[in-house]
Order: sequence, then structure tokens, then C-alpha cells
Amino acid sequence: MNAIMRRALTGAVALSLAAPLAACGKEQQDAGAGKDAIGLLLPENKADRYEKFDRRIITSRIASLCLECKVDYGNAEQQVDTQKRQFDALVKKGVKVIILDPVDSQAVKSWVSSAAKKGVQVIAYDRLAEGDVAAYVSYDNEKIGQLQGKAMLTALGSGAASADVVMMNGSPTDPNAPAYKKGAHSVLDGKIHKIIFEKDIPDWSAATAKQKMTDVINAHGAQGFDAVYSANDGMAGGIAAALKSANIKDVPVGGQDAELPALQRLVAGTQYFTIYKDVRPEAETAAEIAFRLLRGKSINSLTTTTAGNSTKSGIPARLFDARVVTRKNLKDTVVRDGVVRTDLLCADLADACKSLGME
Repeated sequence: MNAIMRRALTGAVALSLAAPLAACGKEQQDAGAGKDAIGLLLPENKADRYEKFDRRIITSRIASLCLECKVDYGNAEQQVDTQKRQFDALVKKGVKVIILDPVDSQAVKSWVSSAAKKGVQVIAYDRLAEGDVAAYVSYDNEKIGQLQGKAMLTALGSGAASADVVMMNGSPTDPNAPAYKKGAHSVLDGKIHKIIFEKDIPDWSAATAKQKMTDVINAHGAQGFDAVYSANDGMAGGIAAALKSANIKDVPVGGQDAELPALQRLVAGTQYFTIYKDVRPEAETAAEIAFRLLRGKSINSLTTTTAGNSTKSGIPARLFDARVVTRKNLKDTVVRDGVVRTDLLCADLADACKSLGME
């Protein structure tokens, strides 16, 4: 065998050996792709909190717990199909722990349960997903509704018993929305005259809330209602805009989330209250649960209660409390906690901020 033939044969053997080795290496890489990865899927980017707070806090906390860990992130932008593609992609990569805030809690049921059979542990974050979830981190949402109802009664004062109230509830696809509504009704029912209009607003749409509020104004007149309950601040912004367009003042509007525009409306007097849910403890707890599940550690010390969906009961859970924020305590809550900078809050509201002791 001459040298040329030997070199050709040697090269062919090397290539034939390299091919299965390369394939084996790829399989090993794919099989271990999720070893240090945690998936994070958030539902939308209309609300300020998800990109500015939840994502950053969760990512930062995981990094502090695990230098080698990677957060594989996706935002569904309110689209169920987009979230499904993101979820399926994480499972295909081999990610074994996913923090999921579902766009539609019912729609994810089959994805979550199917993934669980493959050893994927899903942490339902902020909203309780259907399916075989491993843990749940959120707030006590019925209590939040109760806080909203109590704040509305405070706003109405001695006139509560004769008050007619408008209620704009949250999206029917959000499992938190019925809890807010139930909590609010448990406080308001029997304490006010009546609810003259009530509507669940799809996708928490501010534009839809504004249109529905305009319809109420046209149907009942400027004096036909005494207060407006809004399940969140985004919708409260649409409601406040409708009231302003109709030149209606001094009608208490309540919301939730302590978003900057809502806090500015509190300062300006066009929104009476919001609900402050400190995102940090919720996000950091979800991050630590995810890390512990990834490493096969106990989460018992982090989950102080249990929850249940239509698929599973006894889900380890952690539910945090929230607080009402009004003009009176704004300085001692969200400002003190650094949720909002005074210079941003008081832009174009210098005199009103000064009267509240914020300059």
C-alpha cells in the first residue's frame, strides 16, 4: 500500500469514527442543555412591572444563587400561541424548571401536564396555571379584592350606603381576576346602594375600559354614579380619561399595581387608591424555588401554604400580602420603598407633590 493510499484510508477511518462521536457529543449536549437553565415566561409587556421589575429581579436573584445558571426568557406579548411556542422550545432544549406566568391559565393545562411527565417542574408565577404545577408564588388575590373594596368604602365615606358603583373587572382568562372580583364583592355587597354596571374586561384593556366607561356616562349621565372600581391601574387610566373627557370630577376611582401613571393620578387627585404589591419578595421567592427545584433541594421553608387548581390539590404555595396606597400614605409606602423616584413622580406635579411633603 503506497503512502497516498495509506493517507486516504487513514482519513476515511478517522471520518467514519468522528461521525458517531460527533453525534454522540450532540446528544450529550442536548441531554444536558437544561442542567443549569431555568425558563422564565412572562405574559405581556403592556404593564410596566414585567420587564422593569419581575424579569430583572428574578434574573438577578438566580444569578446570585447560581453563577453557572442561565435564565432562558420569553415574553408572550399577550399571545397564547406565542407562549406555547416559547414553552415547547424550553422543553425541547431540555430545560427542567420553568417559571410560568400564563397568558391564559386554562390554555396551558395540557402543556404543563405533558411537560411534568417529562420531568419538567413548572412554577406558576403570579397567576395559578392549570395542570400539574410543582409550586405557586403569588399574592392572596381574594384579600387584594377585599382591600380594594374597603378602600372604595373609605373613599365613599358616609355616602356609601346610597352610592351607585361601576365595576370594571379583570380579564376572564386571568385566574386572578375572579378572586379580585370575589373579594371586592364580599366587602361592597350590602354596604353600597347598588352596582349599576359591571363588566369583565378582556386582556385588561385600558381602551376597552375607557369605551365602557364612556358608555356608562352616556347611559346614566354625569351624576348617575358615585365611584368606579377598576381591577387594575391600566384600566383605571382608561376610566380616568373617559371621566376627564366628560368633565367629571371628584368621582373616586380605584385600581391596583402602583404603576407610575396611577401614582401620578393619586398625586393629581384623579385616582383615589391603588394596591401596592411589592414585586421583590414574590420574584425573589420564585427565583429561589426555581433554583432549589433545579438542584433537587426542598422548598418546604419557602412555601408556607398550599393551593389547588382543577388538576391538582396541595400545590406548595407562597402567597404575599399587599397594601392600599392613597395620597395620604404614598410618601411612606412606594416612595419610601424606592418603587418610584420622586423626580419622576412629581414631573409636572410640583405643587401637588409639595403639598404632600414630596419635593
